[in-house]
Amino acid sequence: MNVREGLIPAALGTAVTAAGYTMKQMQGSNKMIANTVFGFGLAHMVLGVIDLVEHRR
Repeated sequence: MNVREGLIPAALGTAVTAAGYTMKQMQGSNKMIANTVFGFGLAHMVLGVIDLVEHRR
């Protein structure tokens, strides 16, 4: 199985960003934790996309 470098971090970042966004929409959630999860996911998405673009075949 051949997985392109950067695809896993980009996919993981997408899932974590979605979870952070969902946490931000909830009434009883801690906003600081929700923003941290959201930012962590965005960072993974950006780094994954950089790897995907950098290692094109």
